[in-house]
Amino acid sequence: MVLQAVATQAIPLRKYLHEGWEFRQVRGVNWYPATVPGGVHTDLMDNQLIDDPFFRLNERGMQWIDKEDWIYRTLFDVDPAMMSKKNIILDFEGLDTYADVTLNGKKILTADNMFREWRVDVKELLKSQGNQLQIYFHSPIKIAMPKWEAVPFQYRSSNDQSENGGLFDRKVGVFVRKAGYHFGWDWGPRLVTSGIWRSVVLEAWEDARITDVFYEQQEVTSRAATVHATVEIYADKDMQVVVAIDNCTDNYQLDQKAVTVQKGVNKVPLSFTIKQPKLWWTNGLGEAFLYSFSVVINADGHEIDRLDRKIGLRSLKVVTKPDEQGESFYFELNGQPIFAKGANYIPCDNFLTRVTDSIYDKTIQDAVKANMNMLRVWGGGIYENDIFYDLCDKYGILVWQDFMFACSVYPSEGELLENIRQEAIDNVRRLRNHSCIALWCGNNECWMLGSTGIGNALMTSKIRNGLKLFGINLRSCIL
Repeated sequence: MVLQAVATQAIPLRKYLHEGWEFRQVRGVNWYPATVPGGVHTDLMDNQLIDDPFFRLNERGMQWIDKEDWIYRTLFDVDPAMMSKKNIILDFEGLDTYADVTLNGKKILTADNMFREWRVDVKELLKSQGNQLQIYFHSPIKIAMPKWEAVPFQYRSSNDQSENGGLFDRKVGVFVRKAGYHFGWDWGPRLVTSGIWRSVVLEAWEDARITDVFYEQQEVTSRAATVHATVEIYADKDMQVVVAIDNCTDNYQLDQKAVTVQKGVNKVPLSFTIKQPKLWWTNGLGEAFLYSFSVVINADGHEIDRLDRKIGLRSLKVVTKPDEQGESFYFELNGQPIFAKGANYIPCDNFLTRVTDSIYDKTIQDAVKANMNMLRVWGGGIYENDIFYDLCDKYGILVWQDFMFACSVYPSEGELLENIRQEAIDNVRRLRNHSCIALWCGNNECWMLGSTGIGNALMTSKIRNGLKLFGINLRSCIL
């Protein structure tokens, strides 16, 4: 079937809330302009309230910042088209780290993990004009200190420069789900940040919307590629829809299914086979070809949502089998063993919102020019922004993806354990369709685990079982 152009009518509306922000120290009275996405340190610099912490010994004079609480606020209006929708969600793609969020005076969210995304239904709280959104950021040090003091032993954390932060031997970073390098590392300063570090988006929709699509590549060879796609649809009522998946690269429909979705979460399976596909190859082995796929929901003859993705079709395996030295460990791409050549990737800046798209592009292209074919996203940083993985897909760079644990032993009980499980779910769902993802690794150099007997959060069966639900083959992960 040849695709026909269809006018979109009920696609969800999005409004980025990045304008008009201001901030202040909770103990202070003066409000100053703020940049969102951003952070306290960069906002203080922009307002000439602190000097550049990277200059000379200025880092030492910045250690008071992480021991203070900070407030951010903005006012925004909502246009009639958005207000008329049945569902309106406020999506916080990244809050760093302990935050209480209020909308028009009502608390809507308590956040406690830099690596998670937070979505809140705000339809009943919104008004057409003068909505006040306020975020109270608690000091990560003041939140973590009682947790450190409550434990009768010390978790080992050699990277944490607690002495530089005026905390003596109180290495509290392991209690906080934020980038480990913010607490200091042997290669970088101690600058413990807070702030709105990813986008804040208002989303309005009605009837049904696509919340996720998982492209599971069942079997891929040069002769044929078989893919099972699971389309996750959230509906606000029981209704009839038609779900279709299109190959926009070659301009034809791959599969279509008429279904009745029920109010709530629905999963619709689709499948397709592409004969003689163009395969995705790493840098140096061939073209990193990406197909453009589109999943569309139609109801009553109208398109109500669409999700477009670029996917590289490839067979990728981690091969571990007995050999003359013991056991092999190598990657096999499209049936061909590859020699992994690459580097360890750490975040490009202590202040993450200063890393522009052009910096990401230069970084990945530098790897390409150096004849690399793999980068390891290090466990003391962050689950990188989407553009990082998009560029790795585009240029044929495999990614060894760490979970965010590094050079420490971490608590593995109570609320923190569930928090980590949700963190894993958020990021696996976000990244699993990227062709570049080669392997998920549990941590970086948490080697002292066996000698302490304390335990590592990712070693628990609860985390393992949770990850299995989201398409991770733990047999090919190093945990």
